Amino acid sequence: MIELFSANTPNGKKISIMLEEIGYEYKTTKIDLDKGEQHKPEFKKISPLSKIPVIIDQNKNKTIFESGAILMYLAEESGKFYDQKNRLEINQWLMAQMGYVGPMLGQHHQFHHYNPGKSKFGEERYFKIAERIYIELDQRLSNSKFLSGDDYTIADIGTFPWIARHEWHDIGLSNYKNLTRWYNDIAKREAVIKGFSFMNKDEVIPKP
Repeated sequence: MIELFSANTPNGKKISIMLEEIGYEYKTTKIDLDKGEQHKPEFKKISPLSKIPVIIDQNKNKTIFESGAILMYLAEESGKFYDQKNRLEINQWLMAQMGYVGPMLGQHHQFHHYNPGKSKFGEERYFKIAERIYIELDQRLSNSKFLSGDDYTIADIGTFPWIARHEWHDIGLSNYKNLTRWYNDIAKREAVIKGFSFMNKDEVIPKP
């Protein structure tokens, strides 16, 4: 049994999608970010940086924090979506999501979606960065079925929930045909549909 401590965010959805993909039994403990539950001492014991998600693998008595590390752990344990022969390529695209795509789109959310009108500089800066991310992913996917090659991997699982907030970005996902093709292919997967709505069963994946 895996216990997932999470919230209804892109980083949280990565792990629920992965758990659905590999077919592991899991239960979810919601961490209310608006109420600051991530800063409570009992949560900091398992998440020293006060971030979600965190998992506890109760079968092995292991606690893992940081979404990229969790994806790698679950992939290694299950033997899925992390092919040894292509591991370097997978790692590069997963790290690109962790260090660039997620953080930059997260900043775009703060300025453009949550706090519009508070900083013209911030809104313009992160809009341009978000647009560049779309262009760069589209270019990559013009030569590759998935981010790290021909196979669906944890790099795609990590990136998809961020692009699934494309309505917040106002970039126009449908203008990027390769990124849209990749998005639609992943959005049709049963495990992705289930994992995406893990905290709200009525939530659906936005169309391009």
